[in-house]
Amino acid sequence: MDKELSKQIEFMFARLNRVGGHSFPAPGALASTLERFVDKSVTTVDVGVTSEAVTRFATAAIEMWHRSLHSFLISASLTDASPIWASVSGYYSSHYAVRGFAHLFGVFQLHREKRIVYLKKDNNHYVFHIEKKNGNDREHKFYWKHASEHPFLAGDPFFYPNLENLPQSDGAHRNKANYWDHINRFPVFNPLNQEVLTRRIERIANMEFSDVPIPNADSFPDIVSIQVVAYHRIVKFRRALDEILKSKNRFWNVHRKPSWCPDTMTFNVVDPVFVALYARIE
Repeated sequence: MDKELSKQIEFMFARLNRVGGHSFPAPGALASTLERFVDKSVTTVDVGVTSEAVTRFATAAIEMWHRSLHSFLISASLTDASPIWASVSGYYSSHYAVRGFAHLFGVFQLHREKRIVYLKKDNNHYVFHIEKKNGNDREHKFYWKHASEHPFLAGDPFFYPNLENLPQSDGAHRNKANYWDHINRFPVFNPLNQEVLTRRIERIANMEFSDVPIPNADSFPDIVSIQVVAYHRIVKFRRALDEILKSKNRFWNVHRKPSWCPDTMTFNVVDPVFVALYARIE
């Protein structure tokens, strides 16, 4: 991992080593904190950071990853009971993982203020670079584009822009589940149970493939692909923080396996065949 990125993330998490492991700020804390830095008289500005604001990037990233993890568990549970909601929650599992990475990289959109905040290094100091949003900065597309183009994720086949104009894309599959009429996928509803969830997680975690299974709207509901890419994105986030923080950060030690997460969620993956082949070539 790039040394500068490691230093930035360590800086973001440093203050959390001195607080209780369960000390999440109030809902909307990062947005309300960053709004104080906005100057509406200019379209771009660089301002000095505060430790409070920087720390809230870290907690926002973890909370977003928790949303991703929780959404994946919901998707896995609903695989047979509701293909539509398994698809929707599976998509949002991926979206929350991607957005978690964006916050980890120091990026946040301010919806009310119509601004984008970037944590950047200016010589030996960190600053917030704040610029006005434009019409193309829709949340999902923006975060997916930024995360997939970041040097840490660039080239990772599980991270790519969120497109909607191609059938084989996360966005097109999500739009079909959310907006199309006459989907008509309503199997007999069976109460959810632990055994179903366990089997599903084990299947996703142990699945072998040679190409990343990008969700395809033409194969709706492409639940297997939706869940596979979400699961791998969840694991990627966890491994990234484990690599940087190791076991040194009290806050991450608590939240890397939240209390509500079942033991069947092992965060193990079978690396794609092409990854193994590439490693041998290198």
